[in-house]
Amino acid sequence: MNLRSEEASSPWCKSLKGIDTIDPAYYTPGMSRGKRQRARQPTMWVATTALPTAASHSFYARLNQLLAEHGLDDFVEGVCASFYGATRGRPGLPPGIYFRLLMVGYFEGLDSERGIAWRAADSFALRDFVGLGLEEAPPDHSTISRTRRLIDLEAHRAVFTWVLQYLGGSGLVKGKTLGIDATTLEANAALRSVVRRATGERYQEFLTPLAQASGIETPRRAALARIDRKRKKKGASRDWTHPHDPDARITKMKDGRTRLAHKAEHAVDLETGAIVGITVQGDPTTIETTLPEAVEQLEAVAAVTDDAVSTGDEVVTDKGYHSKQRLLELQALGVWTYISEPDRGPQGWVEQRAERAAVYANRRRIRGARGKRLLRRRGELLERPNALLYETGGLRRTHLRGHANILKRLLVHASGCNLGLLMRTLGGGGTPPSLQGRAAAVIATVVALWTLVTDVWTSRRRRPSPPAPPFAPSHRHELRPALA
Repeated sequence: MNLRSEEASSPWCKSLKGIDTIDPAYYTPGMSRGKRQRARQPTMWVATTALPTAASHSFYARLNQLLAEHGLDDFVEGVCASFYGATRGRPGLPPGIYFRLLMVGYFEGLDSERGIAWRAADSFALRDFVGLGLEEAPPDHSTISRTRRLIDLEAHRAVFTWVLQYLGGSGLVKGKTLGIDATTLEANAALRSVVRRATGERYQEFLTPLAQASGIETPRRAALARIDRKRKKKGASRDWTHPHDPDARITKMKDGRTRLAHKAEHAVDLETGAIVGITVQGDPTTIETTLPEAVEQLEAVAAVTDDAVSTGDEVVTDKGYHSKQRLLELQALGVWTYISEPDRGPQGWVEQRAERAAVYANRRRIRGARGKRLLRRRGELLERPNALLYETGGLRRTHLRGHANILKRLLVHASGCNLGLLMRTLGGGGTPPSLQGRAAAVIATVVALWTLVTDVWTSRRRRPSPPAPPFAPSHRHELRPALA
């Protein structure tokens, strides 16, 4: 048998100089080559005990145990009982499976329901977490979508409240200091498809008469772009809307792009990091809607917990929420504000004594030691849900339309984030990948420490003994004067 090039370069072949062939008895490969079956005939009957199984993921097993101990399935079946009719036709998706599937979207970072359905069908661990046997067919993405449309928003909000009450019973909800912030979600709508609110005409149809009025009889796309570039306030949401997603607004994203987007606003407990309120709106600074929502959730938590849970005594936000009227309204509600103040220069306070008192009081608070500490904590804990929900959680770009539909998915997503906070407190990892990374980090740290100790011990044993010092006269001899 002739030698191949890679075989000829191996060390044992280099010793056989001048030999072109090798006896097969001396050539023993590492393993025998198998063949894939080209055609497979499925068996008619397969015993369930013969089906392949895999060990469940420790994160999902522990989370499923906690949810079962507190009766999530009984709760969601009671809340969603009115949305299921008589047992006729194809059975619907059980509420316990449906809400767990949406939580899988957060834990696995899946943005679409199609991806959730595919991942649940592909993973044995997720099948065990959701509650599907190996002989059961996983739900299709259309089934998940239809179930979401049939179950109303209040049922999804009830699940969010149930999870928040669970966290309150574990001491992870305090409620005294709330941080509020908003972020941008890219809408499932193209900017080129917007239409005029007043007339319903498309953007290009609106620009063509303007180009013809300027002297261009047959304007092309480049000419329309030049004319549109010179217009001021051309992308105002009050003038343009999307025909299939009227809730989306023309917004500049964080990376500088202009897109149709939605605004998600969160209220976070700054003592624990739990999300206590979430809304989806068009205006990014509507704190008047998010704060009452958070207070209502905190009251629901206080009703079932023995610990004292406050209801938003302090509010911490960034400078985008700072205004005279808002500060005056929050002060009238008895809420202490720690809102960063933008540099607006000298301001007039003619007939605005109450507004001036509210602004000056907020300024004194943010310049104090506690105010600076809360503002630093706001930057730490308010950016974390944005990263967990939208970057690693996969909801930065929505595949749904309408604020109600997006909020349904977002409420269950935030419930998964709160459960991740509980799991992080109990076991050190808030998601399955983070738990794996933590275990790998612990093992790597132990190995590194063991290697360091071994190297130090070895170097000390191999260190040669220092040479004997030369003879040195005593101190008395050094000080004794020399004889003349």
